[in-house]
Amino acid sequence: MQVIDEAHSLSAGQALRNPSDDRLDYSQFAKVLAHSLLKMLPREGMVIAIYGDWGTGKTTMLNFVEFYLEQEPNAPILVRFNPWWFSGRKDLTMHLFGQLRTALGMSDLADTVRNLLIDRIGDFAKLISIAPLPYASTAAKILTTLHLRKQEPDIVHTKCQIEKVLSNQDRKIVILIDDIDRLTAEEIRQIFGVIKSIADFPNVVYLLAFDKNIAVKALEQMQGLKGEDYLEKIVQVPFELPALDKKSLKAMLYEQLDAILSQVPNNSVEPVYWGNLYDGGIDHFISNPRHIVRLANTLRVTFPAVSGEVNPSDFIAIETLRVFCPLAYDVVRKNADEFTGYRSRLRGPDGREYSRHFHESWMKHIQEEDMPAVKSLLTRLFPKFQSAWENIDYPASWELTWRKKLRVCSLATFPVYFRFALPEGAVSLAEVRAVLSIASNREAFGSKLLNLAGQKRSDGKTRVSALLDRLADYPEEFKPESIPSVVQTLFEIGDRLLLPEDDSHDFLGLRNYMRISRLAEYLLLRLDEEHRYGVLRQSMELGHSIATIVDFVIVLELQHGRRNTTPLPEDARLVISEHLSELEMLVLKKLRDTASEGKLVDAPRLKMILDYWREWNVDEVRVWIDSLVTNKDALASLIDDSFLQGYSQSISDKVGEVTYRLDSSLHELLDGEETIGHVRELLESGRWTGEKELAVERFVQDTEERSSKKN
Repeated sequence: MQVIDEAHSLSAGQALRNPSDDRLDYSQFAKVLAHSLLKMLPREGMVIAIYGDWGTGKTTMLNFVEFYLEQEPNAPILVRFNPWWFSGRKDLTMHLFGQLRTALGMSDLADTVRNLLIDRIGDFAKLISIAPLPYASTAAKILTTLHLRKQEPDIVHTKCQIEKVLSNQDRKIVILIDDIDRLTAEEIRQIFGVIKSIADFPNVVYLLAFDKNIAVKALEQMQGLKGEDYLEKIVQVPFELPALDKKSLKAMLYEQLDAILSQVPNNSVEPVYWGNLYDGGIDHFISNPRHIVRLANTLRVTFPAVSGEVNPSDFIAIETLRVFCPLAYDVVRKNADEFTGYRSRLRGPDGREYSRHFHESWMKHIQEEDMPAVKSLLTRLFPKFQSAWENIDYPASWELTWRKKLRVCSLATFPVYFRFALPEGAVSLAEVRAVLSIASNREAFGSKLLNLAGQKRSDGKTRVSALLDRLADYPEEFKPESIPSVVQTLFEIGDRLLLPEDDSHDFLGLRNYMRISRLAEYLLLRLDEEHRYGVLRQSMELGHSIATIVDFVIVLELQHGRRNTTPLPEDARLVISEHLSELEMLVLKKLRDTASEGKLVDAPRLKMILDYWREWNVDEVRVWIDSLVTNKDALASLIDDSFLQGYSQSISDKVGEVTYRLDSSLHELLDGEETIGHVRELLESGRWTGEKELAVERFVQDTEERSSKKN
């Protein structure tokens, strides 16, 4: 990212002063105007106004005019007055003349002339400050008029003296008045009343900058005139601020973003994606420099806290909504389910209709002119939102891509955008990189995984599940030489990471054994086939995590089309058929050895392991299970692994219920009379309750019926 010069930075209320910093093409207009102010033939006073909406750069224009006036050979005496600084005080008149007297006191006029002007202007200010104003109450007008009958000759005489001195001078006085439109309506009327009373001072030019619509509204019925008519009686030469060029505004914003994102890697901002976000929605909300100030200042506060944990393009878009369309931002923030993730085809047209109705109900409150931009932004940010309007569905695999790119549409990343921090217990990208740096050290890498397995997140899961997810997002960042070490570590301690609290389904339905296999697969794909086979063989021989090892050999079998699956192309398989056969024999031997050593009873995912063993030799499995008659804990663990979860909900129910049944293949493993007797004892001991208790009862009854039929 390009870092911009400090002089080009923005802050609230800060305008540009030097035309060399011009980003709005105002400098040429300001230069011509400044030159014209000094070359005007008439010597009488003149009031010039620059009209522009709030935030369009009126102050910058005045600054540029002032800059060019100072460069003129016969530079005028410049008086800069901002009535907003004195807003809320009783009399703006005294403050205006105070600024004028100060400027005269600092000028190089002859001492006698300077002192005379300062004195007479001071007298005039006192007199005019108590003069009746058009908006004064009737009682005040009567009292002030009676008082001024004695003072009126003094006002006329004092003004004539001032005019005489000014008319004999070659130097012009230019009074620049800014931020009139920030005043209250009463103060606006007051300042224009003062300007009207002194507008004819010779050699004095008044250059005003304000929003015409605001002034007109405040001046309504001044002296019985419409606001615009009254304004025309004061302003002799009006100018509209030059129209803002969208390209210039875009360049101005990009300079600010370059500074804010200066530490972000270039590859984290996709040009095409960002360009579509900007042109399709963000650009609509950037119509003047003040909008740039608001957005840039917001990002300066919020982005550093989440840098590296969000997609920069998405974050800028979300913050744009927060600043300029808070209603849309709030709806997104409170309805993650309607915006994050993918839309399943299983929901069908009714699901799409429901979503469309939901979005239409809140979008009708968005201002009409903002609607296209808001809808465009949300469509690009949230594929699920897009699916509500278009016949487009995204498969679950997209979630992995969104999460890796830190997109706001990923449920894993979504909270960071709205909390301005990682959720409690989450794994930061910085932490991921720290783990990557120790991946070659088996002891350190394994210790880190086990340490995170003992740390809980706010959702009840462990932090190791989050780390495994994030490591799988960045397989290309592992050093090639670290891959054998990582795979061996996973096969050594993997079973200790298969924790019950991480078994609940998350947004992808992943469990830790899937995460481990996926990470190992992604890493091995970076090696050639011969190298992969060598790493796998050594890791399986030395590893002690039998469930992790068996699970991975099943992954290899699925790649070859075993278990009624479609085989992957040969170049997408981790190992060739010959090497797969050798690994299968190695794993089968390891499984038998683990069982004979009495260690299999403590293995997680026991049902999966026994199913795999049974495919090779069912009799061996039954013999081993018969040995469990004295180990009720192992028997209970096997049954726990065999529960299949379902969901039941009637048409009239608002909430459904979870149901359980036992895998029917368990009948082939637990059909001995003594074994079933121990299962019944476990059932009577209260080992299971609720739906699980009913499922075990049904299983026992079904098994006993099968046994009686055989006999």
